[in-house]
Amino acid sequence: SSPASSGAPSSAAPDSVAPDRFGIGGDAPGLALPQLGGGRVDLAALRGHPVWVVFTATWCPSCLDDATVMTSFGARYQSTGLVVLAVDVREDEATVAAFAANAAAAYPIALDLDGSASRRWGVLALPTHFFVDASGVVRAGAPGTVGRDELARSLAKILPGVDVTP
Repeated sequence: SSPASSGAPSSAAPDSVAPDRFGIGGDAPGLALPQLGGGRVDLAALRGHPVWVVFTATWCPSCLDDATVMTSFGARYQSTGLVVLAVDVREDEATVAAFAANAAAAYPIALDLDGSASRRWGVLALPTHFFVDASGVVRAGAPGTVGRDELARSLAKILPGVDVTP
């Protein structure tokens, strides 16, 4: 019998994951949270803008690497209307503020203090990336640190007509 039918874990490649694993093709779940530094982040208020949402945490080494890439892509494609949004999961504001300063994060950071937003979005590991188009539909998603080539492909799905380069 195959590993899948025997109950053993499958070693299937990430590309074989069901297309709806990240809610691709469906409306993005609600996301209204306090923002680092004050105010609130509300994904519904960003309708009309493509949004790259990354669930993250300060203890995650690859999340620091992602912060640099997020700032870089965000600056390059800001003129297209792209909004880069980090959602820090289950950490206090002072911890997140120190991380943001160290990473020179140039994007809003929402605080998912109780983890409810990450659960609603189906986040199983940090970081997890979601790419939401201007109409609020999830067009791509990926767990873990994502290479620049894959980021460019995912961003191209929410930036129609834009030549997105790694």
